[in-house]
Amino acid sequence: MERHRRTLRVLGALGICLAAGSLFAWLKTPIPWMIGPLLAMAIVQFAGASLAAPPFGREAGQTIVGVSLGLYFTAPVVHEVSTYGLWFVALGILAITAGGLSSLVIARVAKVDPATAWFSSMPGGAAEMAVMGERHGALPDRVALANAIRMLFVVTLVPAFITYAGFAGAADYTPITTPFDAGGFAILLAMGFGVGFAGKKAKIPNAYMLAPLLVTIGLTAAGVSLSSVPTPVTNIAQLLLACSLGVQFQRSFLREAPRFVAALVPAGALMLVLCVLIALGLSWGSGAYIGATLLAAAPGGIAEMSITAKVLKIGVPFVTAAHVCRYLVVILFSQTLFKLFRKHGLK
Repeated sequence: MERHRRTLRVLGALGICLAAGSLFAWLKTPIPWMIGPLLAMAIVQFAGASLAAPPFGREAGQTIVGVSLGLYFTAPVVHEVSTYGLWFVALGILAITAGGLSSLVIARVAKVDPATAWFSSMPGGAAEMAVMGERHGALPDRVALANAIRMLFVVTLVPAFITYAGFAGAADYTPITTPFDAGGFAILLAMGFGVGFAGKKAKIPNAYMLAPLLVTIGLTAAGVSLSSVPTPVTNIAQLLLACSLGVQFQRSFLREAPRFVAALVPAGALMLVLCVLIALGLSWGSGAYIGATLLAAAPGGIAEMSITAKVLKIGVPFVTAAHVCRYLVVILFSQTLFKLFRKHGLK
């Protein structure tokens, strides 16, 4: 009986996501297969629904996105993007700093402990930040909620802003011009899931995104061309990612922690403003296109922001490499900088 109920919850979630994605695609909004399902899931979940994401859905979505993004990294592109390495590291440090300042807002408005406020503001992945935060006494459910809501803000606001501000245009880079080949595509997916599974077993953070991405980059840079990834497949990946993120929204949070949820609005607004300033500085200092730096500095996840760059056709390798570097910097240094912030500023 329980298994039957869960199946219905999964089918309900997929049905809502499919309907919302179709509607937003018809409306021609930016990244419709991400924004539509995510907004729909947030609405129905906060209204009291208790839907469930398909098993392995997020991992499947991340693998598809990782493989499709890796096809942009030809040898010349890898060489060009590598010249921004130090800028990407600086971007990661500045992202932690911006998150730290936003955490002051959460700590003061929501009156939560410093660890919960800090790791709720770090753009390093909800699961990873929840685990790290718990080591320092943070409330993991609050950290996961904060990351999910920030992602909702970023995924809905940033693409719309960039599109209607006129930054969207022809891609700075294009994926290798390889026609679709069913056998090659099957090999790519099998490879992606295989290295993702191995990375997960090796306890690599975000393994199903990073491992397929890096292996596909290696193949593409070496001139190995197996197949392209069809647009409907990447649309499915967006839907799966949005569905998996959307089920994290629960009505109980609005009832049990309304002050914390309310604090995420001004904190998220501050984070976005700071990231825009960081993007302007990155563009000015490195000479990179401002549309690409806005996506690179946006406090979203690797998969979500990289797929946004892909759909908007703005510097996909630049944005992807920037988010991978930022993610690694946040994972490696957020705990150390938390200790410094707690000692000198975050009370």
